[in-house]
Amino acid sequence: MEEEAEAPSSPDSSPPRLLPKSSAPRVDDTSLALAAAGSARALHRPLDPTQHAVTFNPTYDQLWAPIHGPAHPFAKDGVAQGMRNHKLGFVEDAAIQPFLFDEQYNTYHKYGYATDPSGLSYVGDLETLTKNQALSVYNMPQQEQKRRRIQMKASGAEEADNLAAGHEVENPATDEWLLKNRQSPWAGKKNVVQGELTEEQKKYAEEHAEKKAEKERGEGRAGDKAEHMDKSTFHGKEERDYQGRSWIEPPKDAKAKNDHCYIPKRWVHTWSGHTKGVAAIRFFPKQGHLLLSAGMDSKVKIWDVFNSGKCMRTYMGHSKAVRDISFSNDGTKFLSAGYDKNIKYWDTETGKVISTFSTGKIPYVVKLNPDEDKQNILLAGMSDKKIIQWDMNSGTITQEYDQHLGAVNTITFVDNNRRFVTSSDDKSLRVWEFGIPVVVKYISEPHMHSMPSISLHPNSNWLAAQSLDNQIIIYGTKERFQLNKKKRFAGHIVAGYACQVNFSPDGRFVLSGDGEGKCWFWDWKSCKVFRTLKCHEGVCIGCEWHPLEQSKGLVVEIDKSLLRCNSLVLIG
Repeated sequence: MEEEAEAPSSPDSSPPRLLPKSSAPRVDDTSLALAAAGSARALHRPLDPTQHAVTFNPTYDQLWAPIHGPAHPFAKDGVAQGMRNHKLGFVEDAAIQPFLFDEQYNTYHKYGYATDPSGLSYVGDLETLTKNQALSVYNMPQQEQKRRRIQMKASGAEEADNLAAGHEVENPATDEWLLKNRQSPWAGKKNVVQGELTEEQKKYAEEHAEKKAEKERGEGRAGDKAEHMDKSTFHGKEERDYQGRSWIEPPKDAKAKNDHCYIPKRWVHTWSGHTKGVAAIRFFPKQGHLLLSAGMDSKVKIWDVFNSGKCMRTYMGHSKAVRDISFSNDGTKFLSAGYDKNIKYWDTETGKVISTFSTGKIPYVVKLNPDEDKQNILLAGMSDKKIIQWDMNSGTITQEYDQHLGAVNTITFVDNNRRFVTSSDDKSLRVWEFGIPVVVKYISEPHMHSMPSISLHPNSNWLAAQSLDNQIIIYGTKERFQLNKKKRFAGHIVAGYACQVNFSPDGRFVLSGDGEGKCWFWDWKSCKVFRTLKCHEGVCIGCEWHPLEQSKGLVVEIDKSLLRCNSLVLIG
């Protein structure tokens, strides 16, 4: 106290200084300093993917930095087990185009280096990378590729020369010999030097040669047999009666014509003889005393209609099913077309084959020109979309009608036989001038279906076409060949079957089979269904009205499986 009191009295001492004093309470700033330091560290550390809220604005580098989880006592790399999606840690997905991936993948496997997916660095053999100037397999210069191919060939040849010094190169059974003697990438088989045949090998070769020669001789005999296989069998009592008349002569008491027709009411007779389905039937022209049938059993049979009702003759000449048959105008001859690709011209009385025609394709329909002076002209619709015209006297093809886009199904002569109409699987009708391979009229509409059967009305003014959409449509045969929209016959089910359509001789009725074994009769004027008769259990494929009997018609069944014995039914 004495020193303080004496101090101001000293002349050399400075004046006293007063310390500043604050009236605010004293604050502990330690926690603030720690918080500031923590926020500064947070600005530079990666984001924790487990937290749901971020209390500061992270930078771009923080957002895209790899995930680093908290240190885990049981994880060697410091990544917790919950953060792993791979056995080596956490693998992050990266989007990369397939072409870029394939480029880097192939470059790495060929040259040993590739670009990192981030695009900032390279991985692999850096020396080769520098040597190739970081080129990939896809942008390698063409000259460089050529130079490297030449270099690889030279190195391969050098290796082969080095291997040639070894004794293994002389052994054809070794890979070294193959490497030296290879000629192409496909010459990889190990060649064995052919030595002299042993006795056992010689014996086997001789036996094989003998068997081959015998087989060829057998095929030759089979061909000769097939050529002479045409034959027929007569089943009647005698081929000529006591007056010398042939069995195909019509009976003397047959009526001259059929003036007025009536709808059949009941079943009259059944012919059974074919072992498979019946594809087509034809009455003997004008008289109808005989009936011709084409069977799927490769046989053609002719039946008696008026007297015994038995099979009179069987014609055997086809090796496969018979598709179509057609009589000549006088009935003394007929044509048959089979799936064996042959068309045969038969003598009805003797059963001999007069001539055979073939183009190597299946004939679907055969027809003779109806003119009396052109009975030697044969038209055949083939499976190769053509209509072939033959002169049967010379056996040569005189014309080809080639405009259809599908197999030809029907041929129908109209306009006094100066023109003919054909239908095809291409769902169209085409009208041709006879002898001129140019289409006169082409009928094709989007609503049209295939028409596998066409019949001419007795007055020759209309055509009835069986359409596969379960209806019969009518076309005029005049110049324009227009569709008659007022006449349409429907009610039957024929979709999928080539059921034949026909007319009564007086033109008053239209008849057709269907897929359920029924025969349908319509009135021509009113287009109404007159009657339906249940004729078969299977498909009723064909129907014909007798040319003379007023109320008799014939329907024929074709079984779907073609295995059951099928029959022909006469109704009247």
